Amino acid sequence: MAKRHLTRHLIPALESLRDHLLAVERGHRKAIRAAHPQHRDSARNLLHYLALRQSDLRDLQRELGLLGLSRLGRAEAHTLSSLDAVLAALHALAGDPPRARRKRKDSVDLSTGDMRLEEHARALLGQPAGKRATRVMVTMPGEAAVRPELIRDLLLAGMDVMRINCAHDDAEAWLAMIRHLRAAEAETGRGCKVYADLAGPKLRTGALKPAGRLAEFGPRRDVWGTVIEPASVWLTPRGSTAPPPEAAGTVLPVDDALLARARKGDVLEVEDCRGMRRELRVVGRQGDAWLAHAHQHVYLREDAACFLRRDDAQLAAGRVGPLPEVVLPLLLRPGDRLLLTGEEQPGEAARLDHRGKLLRPAAIPCTLDAVFAAAAPGQRVWFDDGRIGGRILANTERVISVEIDHAAPQGSKLRPEKGINLPDTRLAIPALTDKDRADLGALAAHVDVVGLSFVREPDDVLALEEALAGLDAEHLGIVLKIETRQAFENLPLILLASLRSPPVGLMVARGDLAVEIGFERLAEVQEEILWLAEAAHVPVIWATQVLESMAKRGAPSRAEVSDAALGVRAECVMLNKGPYIVETVRFLADILERMSAHRKKSRPTMRRLAVSQLGGKGGRK
Repeated sequence: MAKRHLTRHLIPALESLRDHLLAVERGHRKAIRAAHPQHRDSARNLLHYLALRQSDLRDLQRELGLLGLSRLGRAEAHTLSSLDAVLAALHALAGDPPRARRKRKDSVDLSTGDMRLEEHARALLGQPAGKRATRVMVTMPGEAAVRPELIRDLLLAGMDVMRINCAHDDAEAWLAMIRHLRAAEAETGRGCKVYADLAGPKLRTGALKPAGRLAEFGPRRDVWGTVIEPASVWLTPRGSTAPPPEAAGTVLPVDDALLARARKGDVLEVEDCRGMRRELRVVGRQGDAWLAHAHQHVYLREDAACFLRRDDAQLAAGRVGPLPEVVLPLLLRPGDRLLLTGEEQPGEAARLDHRGKLLRPAAIPCTLDAVFAAAAPGQRVWFDDGRIGGRILANTERVISVEIDHAAPQGSKLRPEKGINLPDTRLAIPALTDKDRADLGALAAHVDVVGLSFVREPDDVLALEEALAGLDAEHLGIVLKIETRQAFENLPLILLASLRSPPVGLMVARGDLAVEIGFERLAEVQEEILWLAEAAHVPVIWATQVLESMAKRGAPSRAEVSDAALGVRAECVMLNKGPYIVETVRFLADILERMSAHRKKSRPTMRRLAVSQLGGKGGRK
């Protein structure tokens, strides 16, 4: 009796929910008509899922579970059909005839929803190797342009998608990588997609003022301070442009006349910055350069005096240089102030008077002028993947003053070319830059997929579509990188816009996204992105620091292995470059194949999703 009462209570609740799904669909007919004809059912399903998640369904899910029904917990790919299946089961349990409904030809049924996602993934990313369902994407290092065997080995290890990062190298190198891949495909019989990742607007720290022209070198010592290996120093003629005989060691240019008198066993004395003389013993010659060993730590300024000695006699005197400019990072502690400036002048460390009183805070340029027009006091600023953070105190539209409140107690180092994130600031900048358009022109005829960085709103997607149309490259797949808070909050509208020009996918750039939304929310937000993408039948690429330790050092951490295993819930997992990348590809491919037999996607509890509101602003509520 209690079961029948529960059933009769649930039927009107689900009927009302169904009416809401259809009302949201009717309210967005224009967006559905704008979608590609073959993807309009995906647009409808996305709208149905968004409508479903606009309510908190946890109690409803719990009650359905008591009746042995839980289809709503896996409704992403076929929302309306899942709801109808649950209603039909409830009517059967209540002993009522099911409600007569006209069968819709445009809805995604339970059997085809998952198939749509798989079809779209194959169209965008190709067929994965082996028995796994998840593809492996690999970022190409610069050396791939001159080492065709590296690309062949990656292909044999399990690479399915080759990623070209347009923020590095140049068109000549990128085209060489693609030629090597096509040759490797012909040799191995394996196919592989080429993905060009556009750089997007560059929001980074700019140049710092050099501390001077310096050289610093010293021997390796054991734990007791005993020298176990002297420092290698190449003494080269001042006017020579030839590289040193070996890459290892410091290069010290000195006067040609001094070197001409040098012999094996001689000593070159140099004046250290600290007022001491240090000895470099000459041990051998290669070409015009002499190799010397230093058993003491040496700090040299450019133009430091040097003296060539043999036994007790001084043979010649000269000067050291030119030496490279040395740029020291800014050292920032909690409570410090930092000035963000334009790129006209390089930044510099804080200036103090002789009593230690602050005369001028540390300063560093910002590479994007749009920041100065948009940033406001109280907004957060993060640097270097969230290692340093602060809050804006003031903005004169030429200089932004930031109070540092997140840094190591002993200080954190901030260097040039480090990322800046402003999660609270609405930046009015296009995602597609002039450089991106030039790179598209060079690569469109040679790649399969194009990635758009720093997507923020639907217009960014439309701009890329127009650019591809202008190159007769509308057939190329598009990947939208979700790496800002604004992109996440606008994700439903971005997805609807993307369905105009399939094939399309999402990349979850978890590094930048974690900084933008807060590390404590990353797990929650990446779940929501996976759900919404599945509802739109859009494949997902799982990115940022997957097996990073293994790629760089040859061995993964336990946490990285667990993270890589979760990648089976996406259609593709991206690896970054590193000296052990071939072994890492093989390791990841094995993990994904094993996990494919155990898990697919997930089962949520159906809490209300704030991001399901179609006006954007998907922050937590």
